[in-house]
This record gives sequence, structure tokens and C-alpha cells, in this order.
Amino acid sequence: MLYPENSTDKLGFTEVKELIKTHCLSDMGRQMVDRIQVMNNFDQIRKFLNQANEFKNILVNDAPLPIHHFFDIKSLANKAKIEGAFLSEEEFYQVQSSLQTVFAVIGYFNEREGQYPNLEALFEHLPIEKAIIRKIDAVIDQKGKIRPNASRELQEITAGIAKAEQEARRKIDQVFKSATANGWTADGSLTVRDGRLCIPLLAENKRKLKGFIHDESSSGQTVYIEPEEVFSLNNKIRDLEFERRREIVKILTALTNELRPYVPLLLSYHGLLTKLDFVRAKALFAIDIDGTMPEVVNEAKLRLVNARHPLLMLNFKKESKIVVPLNVQIDEGIRIVVVSGPNAGGKSVCMKTVGLLQMMVQAGLLISAGEGSVSGVFKQLFVDIGDDQSIESDLSTYSAHLSKMKNFVEQANGKTLILIDEFGTGTDPQFGGPIAEAVLESLNHKKVRGMVTTHYSNLKIFASHTEGIENASMLFNNVEMKPLYILEVGKPGSSYAFEIAQKIGLPQNVLNLAKNKVSAGQKKVDTLLVDLEREKKELYDNKVKLEKQQRQVNSLLAENEKLKSYLEENKKNLIRQAKDEAKNIIMNANKLVENTISEIKSSQADKETTKNLREKLNAELQKNTVKLVAVKHPVAEEELKPGDWVKLTDSDTTGQIIELIKDNVVIAIGDLRTVAKRKRVEKVSKSAVPKEVRRATVGNTGDVANFSPEIDVRGQRTEDALNNIERLLDRAIMMGYGNLKIIHGKGDGILRKMIRQYLKKYEQVDRMEDEHADRGGDGITYVYLR
Repeated sequence: MLYPENSTDKLGFTEVKELIKTHCLSDMGRQMVDRIQVMNNFDQIRKFLNQANEFKNILVNDAPLPIHHFFDIKSLANKAKIEGAFLSEEEFYQVQSSLQTVFAVIGYFNEREGQYPNLEALFEHLPIEKAIIRKIDAVIDQKGKIRPNASRELQEITAGIAKAEQEARRKIDQVFKSATANGWTADGSLTVRDGRLCIPLLAENKRKLKGFIHDESSSGQTVYIEPEEVFSLNNKIRDLEFERRREIVKILTALTNELRPYVPLLLSYHGLLTKLDFVRAKALFAIDIDGTMPEVVNEAKLRLVNARHPLLMLNFKKESKIVVPLNVQIDEGIRIVVVSGPNAGGKSVCMKTVGLLQMMVQAGLLISAGEGSVSGVFKQLFVDIGDDQSIESDLSTYSAHLSKMKNFVEQANGKTLILIDEFGTGTDPQFGGPIAEAVLESLNHKKVRGMVTTHYSNLKIFASHTEGIENASMLFNNVEMKPLYILEVGKPGSSYAFEIAQKIGLPQNVLNLAKNKVSAGQKKVDTLLVDLEREKKELYDNKVKLEKQQRQVNSLLAENEKLKSYLEENKKNLIRQAKDEAKNIIMNANKLVENTISEIKSSQADKETTKNLREKLNAELQKNTVKLVAVKHPVAEEELKPGDWVKLTDSDTTGQIIELIKDNVVIAIGDLRTVAKRKRVEKVSKSAVPKEVRRATVGNTGDVANFSPEIDVRGQRTEDALNNIERLLDRAIMMGYGNLKIIHGKGDGILRKMIRQYLKKYEQVDRMEDEHADRGGDGITYVYLR
């Protein structure tokens, strides 16, 4: 239920319907758009939303749907239903073309069975009766004309007409040639008058040629004569044409009789075409507004994430502007949101966005809101926006508002969504405020959901200590005195009346006089609101800073755990390798002793030989002892420090150390950066490094200490800006930075949009956020890296 009836106009829903109609291909589709209504049946709403969402997916991600012709075959079927009536050639062509579209669409979905279940339900159990097309094809060609061989009689008549026309043309050409030779004809050639081919003669020669005069020129100097020899032939042609027309009517009547049993099926095909045109138009409009399907629940609640007013969004697109997104939630905990703030700060647009998007959802339309949005189902939608004073009904502006409030209080319940703009205005604020507060209390007692806008302090105070009602404000830059159009829930907003008046240029003496007339209590409340807003901003800045630090701490903890795990595993491997090596050394020593003894025996204890063998044995044992000691007590690794030159042990790659991070070494190799384990590198002297490697590397490592993860691309061409950002991103990733700051300015928002689209393709980019509104807002983008 909508109250009042003009709510659709107030919220812009009528304009939305007009925009959808522009995408329709047929009058039938436009008629369906006119019949769009706000529903409260949960299953029906979900079905219509799913249909629009599936069609949008087809338009965006799938092959084009084969929709070529849309004609009103319902009226043609109703005409064919009448006994004795027949369809014309053009009407049969429309039926033929429409059925080809129907069968192509059904075939399209049959190939994708199960992929678009809600659209498939539109033609479920609808048969493909190709006999209809075959019957029409036998009579009507692809250009919509009757075939010359549609019947034997028609074929004979057509041949007779062609023969007679040929003979008539031959005869009149002979007469024209003879008259021209005699000088009887006027300038020009053969011409047609009253459907007859005539010869143009000079008026003074009209008695010299026998025939029928059909016409004369405006000056009377030329007459147009059909020669006597051709007259009878033309009459014969005319008779044959009448006969041909009678035969065509006979054929079309017979074909209509054959199609009459299929009239109910034709009506079903018409219904499918109409629904397809209707759903297609909704999907195309959804693409225009970046529409998505929210989560739909059968409760009186809503949550809008990054929502934008669709009509405002379309207007801004033309001007290359961006709509500030809206985030708001209305549910059992926060039933009514009381929005306050300065004039022209966006309060009304905010409320209209909520109302229009909810109306669109309950009408089965996709909405311009982000992922995570939830929309419930409200049984009633009550709206009080604008001035509804009526001279005829003798209602003033305030009386009209009170009349609506009366209906709201009497009819509203827990499944009602109310939207009230400038609550309580139109009369003396001393009395209008308390009345508005009483109405708000009554509505809250009935657990009504909704949003109201106001400047009244008593409503802000009431909302602050009443369960179920929440204050919200439209943010305002009190330094530049400009609205930010951002809704912040949780606190009321100041109207900034004096500040705005001062900015506009109202004389200071007038402002001082006005301030003296305001009560001390009211001054205190307004000052408190301004201070609250300033403190809120500081808290928000601190929150952002703390979140950034927390992310860094979490990252360091995760890295620490990873390194600890790696070291434990590496320690076990080193011990195992050392044991194996010691075992091999001992085994080799035993073999050496045994071989020496064997050689001494074989040499029959020759003193010189024995002495040499013993010396050799002692040398080998000494060597193995050193190895064994080295295994048990590894030599301490050579100390490394930033600036040292090192070589990777598993390759000949040489680079310079930038930084040491626990067991990891960050190495600069020319323009590249790499991270290696400390055990995979060995220190080399600077002289051993080729000169070209030193030059390429030193030029890039010198800036590491001064690297800044911030870049200013204002005033740069898009291509140059993207190249500079890409280089900064590469260096930040190699150096392990967690975020970047890109200053691109506001302007028309084009550079910001191009930068964000470009960075989305990098998987290392986690997310992007605007700077806080007071420190640059959407003129600065923070890029957070994974």
C-alpha cells in the first residue's frame, strides 16, 4: 500500500519507469512497464528480481539473445479467431517473424538448460509448433509478399498478367514510335495516368491518334492518350488483376482457417515475447545504473551499502561527476533514523534514495547499491515529501502535513516504512517541534521503520535517548563550509545556520543581533553539536591510524611465526645432515686404516714403505678429524651487513645487500630486488664484482633509505601518471611496503577512476580507499597491498 498516491512521483519512481520504457522494443513491453507496481509478495518479488538479474548476466557475460522482431501478434490472433476473417500478407509476415524469434529464443535457453532457471520458467511447457511457420512459408515469402505459386490458379493468373503486360507494352511502343516520327508527341516519354500507360501528345494533334484521353497538362498544351490498340489489352490486364486479388483473398482466407486452431498457442507466444521485452528493458536499465540484486529477506528491514540515487547518478554521468555513496541500516535495533544537518547538505536526497531503492526492489527492479546490501519487504510505504497544500481542499501546507501524520499514526505498523522530510515544519517551531516529537514517539511505539529529516533540536535530543531511534547527520566541512554529502549514523548534526549565513555574506552586525536573540540553551546545544562533529572526526582519524598500525603488527606477527617455523625445520635438517656427514667421515677413516694395514702386510714390513704409509695415514686422519670437528662445531657464518656484495651460492648472480631481516637478506640486483635466505649467499669482495654490475646496482640502492610510498600525479597526463604509479608499486612490493598514497586531485574524477581501474588488475593490491574527507577526501587514494 502506498500513501499518498503521488508517492511514486515524489520519489522519482515514475521517472524510472519512463527510462525503462525507452529500452522496450514493442508497445506490448511499454504497456507492461506502465503496469509495474510496488508488490509485497515475497516470492513474487524474488522471482522478478531473479529474472532481471539473469537477463543482465546474459547481456553482460553471454552471447546475445536472438531477439530480432517484436510484433503485436495478440491482436492478429484475435482477428484470426473470428470466423470468415483473414489476415493480410503483412500480418502473416508479422506472425511469421515473431514466431521465428520465439523459437530462436527457446532454442537459445535449451542450449543453456539450467543456467537461467527463472527465465526458462517463462516458456516452461510451451511447445515449439513449427507447423505454423511451415504453413505460412508455403504462402508468404521472406519479404512478406505472397508467393506467385501459392496456388495453381494464382500462378496461371500471374502468368496471364505478365503476358498481357508484355503485349500492351509492345503495342504502345510501336504507336509511340510512329507518333514521334510524325512529330505529334510532346517532349517526354511514356507516362502513367490513372494506372494506364499513356502517350504525351501536343493538344493540336490529339485528333490524329485514336484513343482515350486520360489527362492533360496544367497549361493545356499536352494531353495524355491511351491508344485504341492498347485500350482493350489494358482492360484485360485490369480484369486479370482483379481476378488475382480475389484469388489472393481466397488463399489468405484458407491459410487463416488453417491457423485458427493455433490461436491459443499464438497468444502464449505473444505473452512470452512481451515478457522477454519487459525483462530485457529492466536489465538494460540496471546496466545503465550499475544495478545489482540485493539479498532479499521476508522481514521489515533494509541495509544499503554504497547505495546511490539512480536518477542523480544518470544525471551526474552526463557531467562526469560521481555520486557520494550512502550507507544506512534500518532494522529491529535501529527502527527510525533521524537525519539532521545543514541545508543543501543532502538530507532529502539521502531519504529519497532509501525510498526509491526500496520501491524499486519491491517492484522487481535491480538497484544501484553495492555487494552486501539487504532489502526486506514492507507491507506499507508512507511518504511525506514536499508541499501538498490544496486550494480546492482548503488545506495549508501545515494542514496537509498534519493530515498525513494522522494517517501515519492510525494506519502504520511494524511492517510500514515511513519517509518524512522536514518533520514538523510549516508552523510555529515552539509548537511544531513538540507535535512532531509526539508523532515520532507514537510511531516508534508501533515499531514503525523509516527515516525522517529535521532541524528541530528537540527531535535530535529525543532520538539520542529513545530506544529504536537513532540520530544521523550529513557531514559538513566546517573549515571550508561545504557539505560532504556523507551520512554518518550515531550523532545529530548542526544546521550551521550562522556559519552558512556568514559565508554567504550576511552583515556581521545582523549576525550578532541574531545570535543575541537565540537562547543560551539553544546556543549551547548547537555549539555542542559542532564540537561533537569535530571530535568525531578526530576519533575517526585515530581509528584509521590504529587500524593501519594493527595491520602492520599482524603482518609482523605472521612473518615471525613463519620464520620461526622455517628455522625449526631447518635446524632439524642441519642436525640430520651433520650426523650423516660425520658417519661417512668415520667410515672412510676405518676403510683407510684397514687398507694401510693390508698394504703393510703385503710389503712384508719394509721399513721405508711402512714409514711412508704411516705418514700418509696420519695426514688423512688429521684431515678427517678437522672435517669432523667442523661438522660438530660449525664455523660461525661470516657477518653480513647492508652494503656488502654477495653471490648466490646456487648461481653466479651477484648483488648488493639492501637490508637484513632476521634470516633473510634483501639483495639489489641491478633494477631488481630479491629476498634470499642468509645461508644461500656468500660474501665477495667489491673488486670481484664486474664494473657494469656495480654501476647498475649502486644507482638503484642509493635511494632505498629515502624511498617514500607516496606519489603526487596531479596535472599529469593519464598515461604518464599510470607509468609513474606502476614504478612506485613495483618498488613498494619489492621492499615489502604495506600501502601507498596516491594524490590525484578531485577535478572531474576521471584520473581517480582510471587509476583505480588500472590498479585493480594487480593481484598484490588488496583494496583502495579514499582519504578522510577533511584531509583530501576522494582527491587522495590509499592503496593497501596484500
